[in-house]
Amino acid sequence: MKLELIGHDEKYALEQSLLTLFPGEKPVYGTVDKTADTRWARVTLTEEDERVQVTTELGVDGKSAAHSYDYPLSGTEYEKEGQRRHAVGISFFGAAKDLLGISPAWGSLTGVRPSKVALSLIREGGKKRAEKELQELHAVNEKYKKCLDAGKTERECVTLAIKMAEEAGYRDVKEVLAAGKPLVCGDKVYANYMGKALALLRMGEKPISAGMNILGAHIDSPRIDIKQNPLYENEEFAYLDTHYYGGIKKYQWVAGPMALHGVVAKKDGTIVEIVIGEKEEDPVLVITDLLIHLAKEQLEKKASVVIEGERLDVLVGNRPLKDVDKNEKEAVKANLLQLLKESYDIEEADFLSAELELVPAGKARDCGLDRSMVLAYGQDDRVCAFTSLFAMLEVEHTERASCCLLVDKEEIGSVGATGMHSRAFENTVAELIALNEGESELKTRRAMANSRMLSSDVSAAYDPSFADAFEKRSAAFFANGLSFNKFTGSGGKSGSNDANAEYIADLRAIFDREGVAYQFAELGKVDIGGGGTIAYIMANYGMEVIDSGVPVLSMHAPWEVTSKADVYEAKKAYVAFLKNA
Repeated sequence: MKLELIGHDEKYALEQSLLTLFPGEKPVYGTVDKTADTRWARVTLTEEDERVQVTTELGVDGKSAAHSYDYPLSGTEYEKEGQRRHAVGISFFGAAKDLLGISPAWGSLTGVRPSKVALSLIREGGKKRAEKELQELHAVNEKYKKCLDAGKTERECVTLAIKMAEEAGYRDVKEVLAAGKPLVCGDKVYANYMGKALALLRMGEKPISAGMNILGAHIDSPRIDIKQNPLYENEEFAYLDTHYYGGIKKYQWVAGPMALHGVVAKKDGTIVEIVIGEKEEDPVLVITDLLIHLAKEQLEKKASVVIEGERLDVLVGNRPLKDVDKNEKEAVKANLLQLLKESYDIEEADFLSAELELVPAGKARDCGLDRSMVLAYGQDDRVCAFTSLFAMLEVEHTERASCCLLVDKEEIGSVGATGMHSRAFENTVAELIALNEGESELKTRRAMANSRMLSSDVSAAYDPSFADAFEKRSAAFFANGLSFNKFTGSGGKSGSNDANAEYIADLRAIFDREGVAYQFAELGKVDIGGGGTIAYIMANYGMEVIDSGVPVLSMHAPWEVTSKADVYEAKKAYVAFLKNA
């Protein structure tokens, strides 16, 4: 395509638009001849009264269209340069849309391409810097996918996080307290709460009572739990009885390969770890669905009851026990119990003290022909949990104490001993203050009140296929960076934490200074629904806290989608927060 630039030299911005909207087209620069050239674009930029106007005339195979875009200029010359490039991109996009109806899923502003952030860096800081950024983006996402594969339950996440923390020099807080030696700047400890929640703390230059910079995320995800008396046989099929966990669309969890993860605690104190269905050679499990040929009545039901909770039982066997008595009524169940005994030394009664979870089988995968996204189970909220963990392990020196909280039970209200409502973390803080500053309830209260926190949980990404559910101006978009929710809740902010404007202003300054991409959003239209996470709980201490997180498509579905660019920007944001908040 022949390109003519008038009043500017924004070649790179134009070439990237060309690459995105006309894949395979090569730019040729020169004076456009509308009568002779079959594919051309003339892009004119003018400036007046601190405003830039860009007009793109676009011609393709005898047809043409023109689109103008006007944009205010402000800030430093560096910032104005970015604004000019932005205007060029929008103008070109508009002309292409007007002429050919081109409207890619990512739009002109919201690109899902993982290179979006890096492309901005190319424009602003040179190609070498962008290449380095893209390499880091790739490395972070590859590490993230491996963590998703290794951590499909809250217990597995804690085990993995402790391993990574210990490799980074963190020590069990129980050992530190037992030694009784005060901690100094740079010392690192972790607290394990029943194997299902974790706190990482690193001492800063100031004492803990001066406040901490806290990253908080949850590591539980919607799933199917196995009940305490689960194994039964029906018409020579063996099943495990289940109870779904968290908010799910039940119909999404049938007819797909499932894996069994968890632990069985035996009366002698032995803990048996279970993972079945993840290795290539493993069998998988399945929740069956009714065939379409017989589903007329089923399809007339509301989606909420197409599959009822008591019909989510998982099929686990069909083979009867060998040499079984012909009068044996549950030979298939008997065979399953024998297999469990041989493989894991488990009796049927051991299900009473088991925590077993049914999750989608399979690894996290690159998604999209351009590999721009990640498809995986449990990204709500492990995308924020693992990126918070990465940041916590990366940052080595800060003025204030740093903390990373990975908690359980968020999907059911943050209740219980391992949920955020628990005082387990507060107790750990009190112990460390007693160790370093002398036992003081008042100093513990000060520590919590003086803290600043990012309560990190995923946000609903704008989905053009379901646009009616969103208010577009207040939606979170793919590849636009970490999404902040000043307030959450539902309807008239019911159940909301509403972050202070002053705190948000400080965060904006930090992220702008550190070159972090971020956005502000709400979870859908006001009257449709809503949601929130642990921010309102921590706000009870009087600390500054805001909900933030990575935009996700198909949230709470067995397989969720994130943008690699957002995963990377989230990690960058958390690093910036720990260092500067």
